[in-house]
Amino acid sequence: MDVFSPDHLRWSLLQLILLVVSIGLHEFGHAWVADLRGDPLPRLQGRVTLNPLAHADPIGTLLIPGIMIFFSPSFGLIGWGKPVQISLPNPATRRTDDILITLAGPAMNLLLCLFLAVVGFAMGVSPADPSTHNLGRFLVLGMLMNIGLLCFNLIPIPPLDGSRVFYRLGVYSLEFFTTLGRYSFIILIVLINLPGFGTVMWEVENLFLTPVVAFWPGGLRELVFFLMVGR
Repeated sequence: MDVFSPDHLRWSLLQLILLVVSIGLHEFGHAWVADLRGDPLPRLQGRVTLNPLAHADPIGTLLIPGIMIFFSPSFGLIGWGKPVQISLPNPATRRTDDILITLAGPAMNLLLCLFLAVVGFAMGVSPADPSTHNLGRFLVLGMLMNIGLLCFNLIPIPPLDGSRVFYRLGVYSLEFFTTLGRYSFIILIVLINLPGFGTVMWEVENLFLTPVVAFWPGGLRELVFFLMVGR
C-alpha cells in the first residue's frame, strides 16, 4: 500500500478523526455519569464536555494512533484518552457510583456504534449500491472501532475499565488489584501478542455487533464486506 497516496491519506485522516471522537465520547461518558452521581471533580477539571480535544491525550490519542494509522494500517490500533479523575465523595454509594462511572465509558462506545448502524440503515447503505460505498466504509470503520474500544476496555486488567469493575464487585481484592496494576503494561503487551488473541476478541465483538447490525440487509456479513472491500 502506498502510504502517501491521496486515497490512503484521506481514509487515514478519517480514521484518526473517528478515533479521537470515539475516545472523547468514552471519556465523556465517565465524566458525565460522575457528574450525575454528584462527583464535582470532573466538572471542575472541564471534563463534562463533548469536545473530544478536552479528553485527548497527545501521545495516546494522537501521536501513537496517528503513526499506526498512517504508516502501519495492517496492524491493530492502540489508543487511549486522558483519564477522568473522580473523587467519589459519597461513602454510602461509593461502590455503586464507581461501577456506574466505570461502565459509562464502554456504554458510550456501544451507543455510538448503534447510532452509526442506524444511520447506515436509514440512508440505505448497501454493497449492492456503489454510490453508498464510501459512506458505508466510513460507518463500518466507526462501528468496528467503537466495538473494539468497548471490548478491549472490558478486559479485567488495570488500567482498563473491566479491572475496576472486578475490584468493586469483589472479584479482585485491593491487594491483588494493586499488584496486578504494577505489571499490567507487560501483561497487556504479552496478551495482545498471544496467538489467537485477535480471534477471541473478534468473537467477543461479534456478540455485540450481531444484534447491533441485525436490521442491516445481510447483517454482520455485509458490515465485514464493506471493511474488506475498502482495503
